[in-house]
Amino acid sequence: MSEHPEVAIYKAQGMGASSGFGAKVALVIVDFVVGFTDPAHFGGGNIGDAITATVPLLAHARAKGWPIAHTRVVYADDGSDAGVFTLKSPGLLKLTETSPLSQIVPELTPNPGELVVRKRGASAFFDTPLQGFLRFHGADTLVITGCTTSGCVRATVLDSMQNDFRTIVATDCVGDRALAPHEANLFDMGQKYADLMTSAQIMAQAG
Repeated sequence: MSEHPEVAIYKAQGMGASSGFGAKVALVIVDFVVGFTDPAHFGGGNIGDAITATVPLLAHARAKGWPIAHTRVVYADDGSDAGVFTLKSPGLLKLTETSPLSQIVPELTPNPGELVVRKRGASAFFDTPLQGFLRFHGADTLVITGCTTSGCVRATVLDSMQNDFRTIVATDCVGDRALAPHEANLFDMGQKYADLMTSAQIMAQAG
């Protein structure tokens, strides 16, 4: 990602500092499900590349014994648990428990012991057991991957920071259906909510 032309404005206002790594890192993989690999449904852009880049990061996390959580958007078959989010994006109602579109992509299939979060909103934290899982496992630093950068990733990053987790976005492991929102949201998150690092940098620095 190239340096944003307005970075000087943020630096002058004291933004863009690093929160760094704490004592215990966890990996949160947001909504890398089949429906987000297909431009005919929810995908496109650089999401496929982000999934590919997440494969070695997930392997690293497993080898290091990090707590790992995956998320899926899941609604009831009859839409009875739908909310305003689905008024804005009615297509999300296709993401039911058994729909092929809502299944985690095969290359990132969860292992036993990894939390699979079913959510109905943008953030992985909202009305889910994610925070309890992370606290139970002693995590204080979250590495976040997934899609979309401007949507569910951003919402999860914001809630991560607001719940006082040091937050790191793996820049090559997040994707969006359109690249302009992807780039703009990475820049903004990096200035205010999270550190931006490549997966290679994360693996080199986080044991």
